[in-house]
Amino acid sequence: MQTKMLIGDALVAGTETEEQILNPRTGEIILTLPEASIAQVETAVAAAERAFATWSRTTPAQRSGYLLKIAERIEARAQDFASLEALNCGKPGHLALNDELPAIIDCYRFFAGAVRNMSGPLAGEYLAGHTSMIRRDPVGVVASIAPWNYPLMMMAWKIAPAIAAGNTVVFKPSEQTPLTALKMAEIFAEVLPEGVVNVVLGRGDTVGAALIDHPAIAMISITGDIATGRKIMEAASKTIKRTHLELGGKAPVIVLEDADLEATVAGLRAFGYYNAGQDCTAACRIYAHSSVYDRFVADLTGAVSTIGYANADDSLNEMGPLISPRQRDRVASFVTRARDSNHIEITTGGEIHDGPGFFYQPTVIAEAQQGDEIVQREVFGPVVSVTRFDEVDTAVKWANDSSYGLASSVWTQNLSKGIELSTRLQYGCTWVNTHFMLTNEMPHGGMKHSGYGKDMSAYALEDYSVVRHVMIAH
Repeated sequence: MQTKMLIGDALVAGTETEEQILNPRTGEIILTLPEASIAQVETAVAAAERAFATWSRTTPAQRSGYLLKIAERIEARAQDFASLEALNCGKPGHLALNDELPAIIDCYRFFAGAVRNMSGPLAGEYLAGHTSMIRRDPVGVVASIAPWNYPLMMMAWKIAPAIAAGNTVVFKPSEQTPLTALKMAEIFAEVLPEGVVNVVLGRGDTVGAALIDHPAIAMISITGDIATGRKIMEAASKTIKRTHLELGGKAPVIVLEDADLEATVAGLRAFGYYNAGQDCTAACRIYAHSSVYDRFVADLTGAVSTIGYANADDSLNEMGPLISPRQRDRVASFVTRARDSNHIEITTGGEIHDGPGFFYQPTVIAEAQQGDEIVQREVFGPVVSVTRFDEVDTAVKWANDSSYGLASSVWTQNLSKGIELSTRLQYGCTWVNTHFMLTNEMPHGGMKHSGYGKDMSAYALEDYSVVRHVMIAH
């Protein structure tokens, strides 16, 4: 197992405090890894600075070639990456291999093509005697900080558009899930010129803070919670750094009276509990019309109660554990407080799994009300609440009554109604008759407190580049 960081062209071990890396399925320690020293962070940033001088001058075609090579190397080692991601995150290995790895490989391939097809305003004489043109140039050295829920995928979302646009990167994975990032460091060392991508380990309050405060860092890209985003914005304001923030969500789901309930239940069984609900777009806040509410809750309860998890045979598992005892206990505390409300009914689940690992039972909470904590706050676990509504306008109002603005969905057989409601929902993404589906050609990002950075799509290339005007007098 590769356990060293990538700084410049060297794979090196950290020298500071060791962090225990756990297997969430068993609770056992996989290994311990030392974090980078401040001196090593400085060396990584300096390597990225040196590399920027030449990498930023490469052509889109050259950068495209490197991205395609990275994709090929990941594809050739896909089974190893999936096994490592499953080990470190606890997620079922077959889902990591069949759902996540193809999307990760495609991310690098998409940006390999997208960077060769960027467009903009025509050059021309907008002022007599002068020709103007617009350039999109790289920002500089980017500090990328990734979360623990999709380590390898978030790494691709951050690194692929950044280096495609001509930036260099110092990347910090979550201290809880660094193993696939370290394996990727091997590929970057094999494929890329020295210093284009550097990988350093450490906690947010040490290595992360050193990157955020570093004067040579031009941009900070992070996926995390709102509190972390606020701290980064405050720190970045001191040196006017560009920020790219994706800060969580509490996705509303509106189930109208004419929804295909069988398809809706099947979809929400998948989209509410994938990755044990540890997803910012998880379908976790459901509003169901009163005319179908009772049947919907009964059907969803029955479906969720059959979700496979904690089986010794991993091929039978549809859901993995939570990432840590702390996260499991946090989820349990939300459900405990909800249970204390007289109006709440927990129709399935609602308990910590009795066995090894950090599993929590897939849970449905019925009769939730708009003001309840379980409706308003991000739980980040396999817990879905269901609230009844009578009028569509009320459902839209409740859906928008949130500080989050990342993802939402509408379920109806009236597509005109679905499209109309999608225009009223204040979310970066709204699905109609599906949820959670992503493609590299389309942007993923939020509104309101969910942040404003766009991952995937050509819009990510815009985020990782600066617009410049060049004017020539003649």
